[in-house]
Amino acid sequence: MPVAPDALATWANAITVARILLTPIMFALIPDHERGSWIAFGMWFVLCMSDLIDGYLARRHGTTSSGAFLDPLADKVLVLSAMFALVRNDMFWWLPVALIAGRELVISVYRTFVAAKGVSVPASKLGKWKTFVQQLAVAFALWPWFAVDVKWLWVALLWLAVGLSLASGAHYLWHAIRRQRSVAASQSQVA
Repeated sequence: MPVAPDALATWANAITVARILLTPIMFALIPDHERGSWIAFGMWFVLCMSDLIDGYLARRHGTTSSGAFLDPLADKVLVLSAMFALVRNDMFWWLPVALIAGRELVISVYRTFVAAKGVSVPASKLGKWKTFVQQLAVAFALWPWFAVDVKWLWVALLWLAVGLSLASGAHYLWHAIRRQRSVAASQSQVA
């Protein structure tokens, strides 16, 4: 059954909100050692798969403006919480996580600002790849088979996530500048 674009109570949004609410549990499950954890990895896997499920439901039943805001927010809350826990436990270096968090803050402020003007900014394809690589970096750091013996893999994925984060952030800001110039040009033609 299709949903209205302004609907709030949808199955996709329910899953997204559940992901946000389960984040503190995920945060608590992340081990304080570098050996990984099957429990943390399993929960991380379920939470990442639920992102695919809510996306599928949103595409099948119709996307909503609330979902366009909540889904990227849930991704940010989940990924950054896990990354901060991994920094706290000396698994992730603070610099790449700080770069990712800074990008997320800037884009979240931008999304909030334009949402107040009635403009929705859904995730771009580059932004979706960024989130996927971030999720992989955390997954391999938590997965006991990879946490110690294949550390280079999740470190490389973390730095790839930094690159994608900065590139997608620049992409959003470039589109924002173009949109602003277009609006200014159309207003000057009217005047």
